[in-house]
Amino acid sequence: MTRRQRVTQWPFWSMLWKEFVQMRRDRPTLAMMIGVPAIQLVLFGYAIQTEVRHLPTVVLDESHSSESRALVSSLENTGNFTIVGEVRDRVELQERLESGAAEAAVVFDPQFEHDLKRGRAAHAQVIVDAADPLASNGAIAGASQAGAARSLDLLRTVGRGGPSIDVRVRPWYNPGLKSSVYIVPGIIGVLLSMTLVVINSMAIVRERERGTLEQLVVTPIGKTSLMLGKIVPFLLVGYVQITIILVLGRLLFNVPILGSLTTLYLMAFPFIVANLALGLLVSTIAETQAQAMQMGLLVLMPNILLSGFMFPRQAMPVLAQWIGAMLPLTYFLKILRGILLKGIGMEVLWREALILCGFAVGLIALSVRRFRKTIE
Repeated sequence: MTRRQRVTQWPFWSMLWKEFVQMRRDRPTLAMMIGVPAIQLVLFGYAIQTEVRHLPTVVLDESHSSESRALVSSLENTGNFTIVGEVRDRVELQERLESGAAEAAVVFDPQFEHDLKRGRAAHAQVIVDAADPLASNGAIAGASQAGAARSLDLLRTVGRGGPSIDVRVRPWYNPGLKSSVYIVPGIIGVLLSMTLVVINSMAIVRERERGTLEQLVVTPIGKTSLMLGKIVPFLLVGYVQITIILVLGRLLFNVPILGSLTTLYLMAFPFIVANLALGLLVSTIAETQAQAMQMGLLVLMPNILLSGFMFPRQAMPVLAQWIGAMLPLTYFLKILRGILLKGIGMEVLWREALILCGFAVGLIALSVRRFRKTIE
């Protein structure tokens, strides 16, 4: 037997041919392996930006002067602020920041223009929601730039020794601008999404591969009961995860807990259910556990990158913001950081809670409907 014949008859070639045939038959898995990385690269490369611009900003102008309006224009010209309205007092200002309607506020005292006319330094305050350190850094840079530009304009008008404007930034909710205070609460939502979606995405597929799905079908158990039965045990696991991260975050990173834990646990319920239902929906679509795992990871990456966990959503393009708005984690992050860092409750976060309830109900309904079609 020649060397060429020995090589061609090597059992490796038969095994190699068999794997290529199997890969060709399993087209969904092959398509995900090739297409998903390309889609994620284009989407995330286009969407992820760390420069925070156009922070929604409100103005509390007790000076009502041309000089205060000029400084507001300078702030907006930096591109770091977008004026979304005026407030009457500090109570309304705080409500806007707590609800997320504004992420920064500019405050002028009644003596602002009077100090400038007297040749003294006039002070303005920029309050920023520092729960997101990246947004705070953008606000600090923009405020310093606007104050320096306006002071230079006054110097050119009045001459040497003219008045100056001192813009001071006051960070709320995270005065030390610690990244751990921002990241640790978000880890609760990310870990819940990662574990619950991926684990539950293999629930129906596992039953099908083990041959026990047919046994479940012929039992008197209804399809809705079957789905809920697969959700409830992991619901308890989700609450255990939340508790562990809260305890460790407090002990190791000194993450504040300013709001009600009862409210947090209550509002976590629809989020956990929504993620478990999403996992079940993936499980009814996938044909193998490998496909279920890949689909689960496909859901995981947008959760990490487009929900506001690591990168501020206001810095993303509009398309990426719309995609992020379709993720339950986006709303749960607002709940987590609102309760833990701002101390707000249901009276402010009821919209996010209602949206999460909608996700939970809708995903359970889709899972039940998809499961019925699969087994018929």
